[in-house]
Amino acid sequence: MTIEKLAVVGAGSMGHQIAMLGALAGYETKIQDISQESLEKAEAKLVGIMEKWVRKEKISKDARDEAFARLHFTTELEEAVSSADLVIEAVVEKLDVKRQVFAKLEEHAPSHTIFATNSSTIVSSLIADATSRPEKVCNMHFFFPPLVMDCVEVVKGDHTSDETTDLAMKVCKEMNRTAVLLQKEISGFIANRILFAIQKEAMSLYEGGYADYEDIDKIVKKALKHPIGPFELMDLSGIDVGYYVMQQQYKETGDPKDRPSKTIEEKMKAGELGRKTGKGFYTYESSVKS
Repeated sequence: MTIEKLAVVGAGSMGHQIAMLGALAGYETKIQDISQESLEKAEAKLVGIMEKWVRKEKISKDARDEAFARLHFTTELEEAVSSADLVIEAVVEKLDVKRQVFAKLEEHAPSHTIFATNSSTIVSSLIADATSRPEKVCNMHFFFPPLVMDCVEVVKGDHTSDETTDLAMKVCKEMNRTAVLLQKEISGFIANRILFAIQKEAMSLYEGGYADYEDIDKIVKKALKHPIGPFELMDLSGIDVGYYVMQQQYKETGDPKDRPSKTIEEKMKAGELGRKTGKGFYTYESSVKS
């Protein structure tokens, strides 16, 4: 089997950039979202990003135009996936929503199609049984923002065939991304398990009154040489994203330490979700333009 056509479900901060990676790699790519407004915003963002790439000579005008010619936007799921060889789901980090999406994919995609979830923490074994092809289901976790971050975690569950992960790894290579294969499942995978440990400790220090969040970020950047502090990163990634991740982890483990912190709960209630809303831990002049 070869992968020639891709579909990405969800045109949010991750989905539209994953789709662009596919188009740049030469794949005929369709991106689907139930919201026409989200699709229009996604297209506008991609046009802006590619214009910057052309100006910086990261890509030629011809290569940009050819990529956009391969990229198609639609609100219809059936139209997006009916001829796809690989579908990458990039919807909200909620298990019930992802299962609903995969059940619909099963209805409309060809029998040979591989289904991958871009979830940052949810293992595919919790989703695969929503389909009749668990051997063709895996994780392909891209990092934010996908057009910048050179890494993808491909996760093989007990249900996943070797062919599925081999093809997923090959697609990552074609996208010019470094892919790491996890041979078995663990919630949060590699990067986020390490990252969450840092963020939990940073939050504990902040809520314990040991230091302000700005000073904690400063220490992490200056002493540990991280390019960005844990609170800055939460703002960049989206406080709501972290909230849903922690909720899912708590459901899986039952460990109170995995629950969203009091501060995160307060930020969610206030709608202070980070850069995208103009305020999180820090205040921003304008929301982020991916």
